[in-house]
Amino acid sequence: MSANYKVAVVQAAPEFMDLDGCVDKAVGLIEEAARQGARLIAFSECWIPGYPWWIWLSATAFNLPYFQQYHENSLTAGGDAFNRLGKAAKDNGIYLSLGASERDYGSLYIAQFLFNDHGELQQSRRKLKPTHQERTVFGEGNGSHIGVLDTELGRIGQLCCWEHMQPLTKYAMYSMHEQVHVAAWPSFSCYPQAYSLGPKANGAISQVYALEGQCFVLAPCGVFSQAMYDLMVKTEEQAALINVGGGYAQVYGPDGSPMCEPLPETEEGLLFAEIDLGAIAVAKSFADPVGHYSRPDVTRLLLNRGAQPKVETFSPDATEEVADPGEEEEEAENIAA
Repeated sequence: MSANYKVAVVQAAPEFMDLDGCVDKAVGLIEEAARQGARLIAFSECWIPGYPWWIWLSATAFNLPYFQQYHENSLTAGGDAFNRLGKAAKDNGIYLSLGASERDYGSLYIAQFLFNDHGELQQSRRKLKPTHQERTVFGEGNGSHIGVLDTELGRIGQLCCWEHMQPLTKYAMYSMHEQVHVAAWPSFSCYPQAYSLGPKANGAISQVYALEGQCFVLAPCGVFSQAMYDLMVKTEEQAALINVGGGYAQVYGPDGSPMCEPLPETEEGLLFAEIDLGAIAVAKSFADPVGHYSRPDVTRLLLNRGAQPKVETFSPDATEEVADPGEEEEEAENIAA
């Protein structure tokens, strides 16, 4: 396991609702991160094909014209675009944490994928509970999508956006002894009137995650670009609900300290930080909420990590021998005796 290495987090706008354009831009960012020595690069929530900001700007009926294009440009696991991203990770010898709208036949999911530096898919997960308006677009994940993966770079986990507001989900992740966590955020440009949706509150959520879990937190963040604004903002009422920018990417250490000089919120680029996994031991010596600082005799978490299939199929054996009722009665009497 590599104990010391460089990581990169992305603060950038996608080529909105353009799958091939998003992949091209992602590959360029992957190459740049690798050139600068990063072993892991992390992208924001739904970076491919972009977060569907229209859901916060209009009633659902007015948003129907966006749905087909968004659906068609979402990422399909195992498809050509997906495989290009895995190849980019392999060609550049870098781990890739990717946020995407995942298309699974007729449904979409807020997904995160983790590729290793050989381009192999290591983890595929879906957001457990899409937030508020997101439920007009996306389905839900299940307990199998909560996990921490043992890799050459340490134990890596991923969550999206307000999944970091779910205390039990966070504790489940901590319990798997996470060392490097990817907290993917879409951008902090929407509803400037709502403090809870802004950069200070949500940056604090990432920071507290690092402090509570004694892990490094990579917090990539999207940017709401002028092109996206021009596409979606049609009225003065909508203009009051969203701003260009919203990029507040950061990396936090296991003591909660910020590790990067932030970029201006409208600027695109990569932020780099040096990971030293040894620092986790120092942080945990003070407080390990799933170890020496826990009280399982008082509070415990029930975690169901099983996938819940929508359809279970079976093939009854038509030749199965049917028991004679008389034999069943005789066997019951023998057991009773």
